Amino acid sequence: MRIALHTKVRTDRVEEYDAAHREVPKELTAAIRATGVSEWTIWRDGTDLFHVLEVEDYPAMIAALEGLPVNIAWQARMAELLEVVHDYSSDGADASLPVAWAL
Repeated sequence: MRIALHTKVRTDRVEEYDAAHREVPKELTAAIRATGVSEWTIWRDGTDLFHVLEVEDYPAMIAALEGLPVNIAWQARMAELLEVVHDYSSDGADASLPVAWAL
């Protein structure tokens, strides 16, 4: 399934956000892949962040990552940098942007 998300980086933390994503922990990327994610791309337009994921089962991915220590640490780091965060609670399983049009 393809999932699109929107988050927003704090205006004064853009450089830190970009730097953090140049050094995503290998343990985290391995865990994300292990949950069935084959692709995750983030585009940034100013402070707006647009994520597109290819994942087998998004709610299952959220559930698997929610309590994982490496993800908890990463999400705490992102919470310092983001104005709008990605919700890794079970409520976040419905956070995907609705499709407006597709070709």
